[in-house]
Amino acid sequence: MAEFLLAAALFVLAMVALGFVRILRGPGDADRMMAAQLIGTGGIGALLLIGAAMGVGPVVDVALTLALLAAFASVAFFKAVTDGQPDDTGAAERE
Repeated sequence: MAEFLLAAALFVLAMVALGFVRILRGPGDADRMMAAQLIGTGGIGALLLIGAAMGVGPVVDVALTLALLAAFASVAFFKAVTDGQPDDTGAAERE
């Protein structure tokens, strides 16, 4: 079973490598951010698979910390992109 988990982790890491290509060649900032999220998610998945294959418990803590950082990164990106842009929710029209 450990061999299968390590093979799955290797496959996930190969897909993460393709995400690096999208970061380098992405046409826009949103594409690059989505690729960075893919890398974060793939890294978390690979860490969990390797931790399960090797029987290492603290890897789960590292993976959960990376997941939390990835969530904060996407919120910060959204906030940076939307700062200074007009609000199109219609709140200004109702006043």
